[in-house]
Formats: sequence, C-alpha cells, structure tokens
Amino acid sequence: MPEHPLRGLPGAERALRGLADARDGIWSAEALVIAMAPTRLRQLGLEVPHDLPSDAELALYAQLARDGVADPYARYNALLREFDSFLESLTARRRREEAAL
Repeated sequence: MPEHPLRGLPGAERALRGLADARDGIWSAEALVIAMAPTRLRQLGLEVPHDLPSDAELALYAQLARDGVADPYARYNALLREFDSFLESLTARRRREEAAL
C-alpha cells in the first residue's frame, strides 16, 4: 500500500485521523481541529466535509474536558500549535510543488 502524501508532515497523523473522523461525522478532538480551518485545508487540496460545526473552537475545548484531559486549556493550545505547524508545512510543500511545475 502506498504511503499517504501527507505523511512526514508534522501533525499529519492527527490531521488524517481528524479528516477521517469528520467525514464519518465523529466529532473527535482531531476532527474539531480540522473544522477550524476548512477553507484553508480545501485551498491546500484536501477534501474536507461541508457539514462541520460552526463553533469548533468551543466544541474542541468542551470535548477535551469531556475526554478527561487534566488541563484542557494547555491541550487545546498544543493541538492548535501542532495544527498550525501542519498547515504551514503543507503550504510550503504545495508552494514547492507548484514551483517545480
């Protein structure tokens, strides 16, 4: 089985899990992170469902609390930092790919 093209990017495993959960209507912490930037993800060529929660930030924080995370605020910020790193890395990769054409 070929490796997914997003593998190797920081946070790719979590992003792929979030995309899969969102497609399945499972609002895991990973899916809620994806729901925070659907337009940017689509611009980067990823298929993101359109029926996403509009209040993903609040829903993520609440989900972390329900998951029993000891410090939901710290975990929330860590997830966002990782997601931002993923987005920046994917953006850079896409620019390199476009420049190579």
